[in-house]
Amino acid sequence: MGSPSFSVPALRALAAAHEVAVVYAQPPKPAGRGQRETLCAVHQAGLDMGLAVRTPKRLKNNAAEVAHLRGLGLDAAVVAAYGLILPPDILSAPRLGCLNIHASLLPRWRGAAPIQAAILAGDAQTGITIMQMDAGLDTGGMLLARPTPIGPRDTAADLHDRLSEMGAGLILRALQNPPQPVPQEESLATYAPKLSREDARLDFTQPAATLERRIRAHTPWPGSLAMLGDAVVKLISAECAAGQGIPGEILDDRLTIACGEGALRPIMVQRAGKAAMSTEAFLRGFPLPPGARFY
Repeated sequence: MGSPSFSVPALRALAAAHEVAVVYAQPPKPAGRGQRETLCAVHQAGLDMGLAVRTPKRLKNNAAEVAHLRGLGLDAAVVAAYGLILPPDILSAPRLGCLNIHASLLPRWRGAAPIQAAILAGDAQTGITIMQMDAGLDTGGMLLARPTPIGPRDTAADLHDRLSEMGAGLILRALQNPPQPVPQEESLATYAPKLSREDARLDFTQPAATLERRIRAHTPWPGSLAMLGDAVVKLISAECAAGQGIPGEILDDRLTIACGEGALRPIMVQRAGKAAMSTEAFLRGFPLPPGARFY
């Protein structure tokens, strides 16, 4: 049970080592400029592998799907970024229950966006936890965990790819010799809420270090946007720099931007409808004098 590209390595690993009876994925959704119905990554991968794929819109109060799963005689279900809530009758359908591949070291960063939350918080490490699912939000007992450091330049995209492969290997270990679940320490739990497009807007009253992490955490989505008059500028990468001024003010000819604490110097930027480019190339075609201000 999974939907985005994060889940595909686990599906491939499971199919190579076990009999996959069925794949569950989110239903096709309109995407792109033409809003054409598009299969999610797991749906497409399942079809490419010749596996049966089911795409119910919901599982709660869905007697047909409960009956289908129970009829398969499943040993286990593996869940990775599926996107639907699993009710108790689904969780109990497989003999060994449902195992979740979660992209954090639980109980830190339960919820929808654990990779981004770890970068935003300045965590030194994150990892993968294999969890025995229960009715709560990422509250089940932990079976296995594996950490990985968060480097000073790691983006959410970098961690996504690394953790995706780690999860594929760890779920195979968990299925080969299932350990006893270890309860999570509730007092250490933190939550990573779902991101939206509104989270892309940068607030230059924040410290430069916070904004630099935010840009990395929001790569590739939802991105990091700033307004310069009527122009929308996307900051793809940046570094902290010395300087002070009114938050959002351009301090020099290198596009250094004053923040609430310190300053931020963009490395790669992109205007709406244009290709991504270096700050130097951007300024050649769109010169901005010191004193201009981002909002």
